Amino acid sequence: MSSDQREAQQETTVDGGGTTTMRATAATTTFSSQRLRINPNNEHRPESYEDLKLDFPSAVYSSLEKYLPQQILVSSREEKVKFMTDIMLRHLPHGERSRAQRHSVYRQKIITNYQPLHKELYTLAPMHCFVPSFIKAINESSEKSFRSIISEPSPGVFVFDMLQPSFCEMMLAEVENFEKWVGETKFRIMRPNTMNKYGAVLDDFGLDSMLDKLMESFIRPMTKVLTFLTWVLVIAQRHSVYRQKIITNYQPLHKELYTLAPMHCFVPSFIKAINESSEKSFRSIISEPSPGVFVFDMLQPSFCEMMLAEVENFEKWVGETKFRIMRPNTMNKYGAVLDDFGLDSMLDKLMESFIRPMTKVFFSDVGGATLDSHHGFVVEYGKDRDLDLGFHVDDSEVTLNVCLGNQFVGGELFFRGTRCERHVNTTTKPDEIYDYSHVPGQAVLHRGRHRHGARATTSGHRVNMLLWCRSSVFRELKSHQKEFSSWCGECFCEKKEEKGRALDALRQKLVKAVRAPQA
Repeated sequence: MSSDQREAQQETTVDGGGTTTMRATAATTTFSSQRLRINPNNEHRPESYEDLKLDFPSAVYSSLEKYLPQQILVSSREEKVKFMTDIMLRHLPHGERSRAQRHSVYRQKIITNYQPLHKELYTLAPMHCFVPSFIKAINESSEKSFRSIISEPSPGVFVFDMLQPSFCEMMLAEVENFEKWVGETKFRIMRPNTMNKYGAVLDDFGLDSMLDKLMESFIRPMTKVLTFLTWVLVIAQRHSVYRQKIITNYQPLHKELYTLAPMHCFVPSFIKAINESSEKSFRSIISEPSPGVFVFDMLQPSFCEMMLAEVENFEKWVGETKFRIMRPNTMNKYGAVLDDFGLDSMLDKLMESFIRPMTKVFFSDVGGATLDSHHGFVVEYGKDRDLDLGFHVDDSEVTLNVCLGNQFVGGELFFRGTRCERHVNTTTKPDEIYDYSHVPGQAVLHRGRHRHGARATTSGHRVNMLLWCRSSVFRELKSHQKEFSSWCGECFCEKKEEKGRALDALRQKLVKAVRAPQA
């Protein structure tokens, strides 16, 4: 049974104190075919999972709930926990799961032992917390009411009076009391982030429910009206209209491209490996010339020719109709977004049925098993086209890059190691340097965070088809993590060095313990 066919069954027990514990085991479920939403349902108010002992922090469940499909969203809390736990168990490496569990234990230790100074802070009483003008604006909840209390000194920066002086004083006293408890008990706490050496995480000592209420009932009403969320919605609507105009007016040259017939699209060796769908079958057709860079023959020459002709036909239509099209990304001035002229269903099938089986095996650490959306496009290099592409990372979890042709010289891809956001500009190590020369029909599969670029195409005309594959699960989970040693080269080195220092300290401690009796 594949991991997509398994669902997490959970044994529920209640201890003497009335605390519910849920443990995940593998079992089939009626939800196994369900997929997460591509975009979160920001109107949905997630349930609280604070009273459950879970495999992951309760905040992760509350955050992930916004991505649940409607059928699961209306199910019981237990069913939602089963569904979300299975996704996270399949996605997270064992080390990350252990870290999440340790953090849950850490937080519980604090909440169990720390005695709050001002218990009234742990609920949110608006009259005692907020100034009257803020409460009035929230109650009216309109752009006019919000504009009446705020100033916008710079576009997108909103300033307003919010908290009562008495609330500020209580919060300061509570934090001071917590820091005092930390000092007295010698409890080692986690700081807010890697940049601040002082301060405290309010969620960790029991204020998470209050902060949830603050966000949902008082901050979200403002962001719905005032911030970029409205702008994003407008852009999405405009893009939908833009895409519909193209699909309505553009006449495809090769309609057979818009479905995906494997026998006419892929080389036999690739089809055979996908049908067997095992690491052994995939290893039989690929090479891994550099860690995390997989190369294999994929597309039939006839398919490449049809795709090139289709792109050329689309570009011709754009020129004749003077239709202004969106380019693939901010780096490429030439090329086209394949989804925009009707190939989105074909690319969905390509990702789900042919790419995801491979990424589940080779890229499980970056959401390879939970890819659920894509951005598909072609890029063009050569004379009167883009010349090269600078050093960058992709907005994807996994990238598929296939050369379609034509005749060209140059254009090599250069890879320089995988990095998280924090380490994206760190130095390249010698064993991370790899250059790849394109071959028509041959695919390169790599992590989106694998730093790379394209050298100049010095003659001829090169066209490549790219599929940026994304996982909403991975992106949500990543927002709750601070280190990524399973795939970031720099995080791995830091963790290794930290382990080395810990071992050295332990050796010194043991040596002192041995010498002490002799002295």
